[in-house]
Amino acid sequence: MNKKIKSTTILIRKVGFLMKKLLIIIAGLILVITFINKEEDYVIVPNTSIRFRIIPNSNTIEDITIKEKIKDEINDVIKNIEASSTDITTSREKINSAIPEIEEKINDLFEKENYTKDYKINYGMNYFPEKIYKGVKYPSGEYESMVIEIGESSGDNYWCVLFPPLCMIDAEESEEVEYKFFISEIIKKYFK
Repeated sequence: MNKKIKSTTILIRKVGFLMKKLLIIIAGLILVITFINKEEDYVIVPNTSIRFRIIPNSNTIEDITIKEKIKDEINDVIKNIEASSTDITTSREKINSAIPEIEEKINDLFEKENYTKDYKINYGMNYFPEKIYKGVKYPSGEYESMVIEIGESSGDNYWCVLFPPLCMIDAEESEEVEYKFFISEIIKKYFK
């Protein structure tokens, strides 16, 4: 009889241990599902915005690399526009006054990289194809924007919003990485 009680006690402890692990797994799954299905705080681009695009010549490695280098090269200019833009009128003035500096930076970059394609910068009403940004669908149409077109302008573009200032917000977001790190730490802690 004593042996039977001892076996039952051991069995109850094992079941209890397995139940704890099962509860932890279920809690982890709920946490993962919550973060996956979590509705983000969507930033909806208003109709009175100023968009920005850099369209490369094509999707070759060379052309995509130049697009990225232009983005990096003019990053300080874009940050300056966004930081000093308190309203759409100020943004328009800042963009117009920044175009010569942007042209100079692109010219210097193309010379340094020995890149021979032409480019043009157009600030005004420009066509934008349909865009899905953070789960929000923006219809195609003519939008106030600054567009840098390189060569044939047939590659995948870089896209952001100069006003309200959303270009740098995207560059600084890192929430998803933190969630993944947190979940992986829970998994490592309880399932070694």
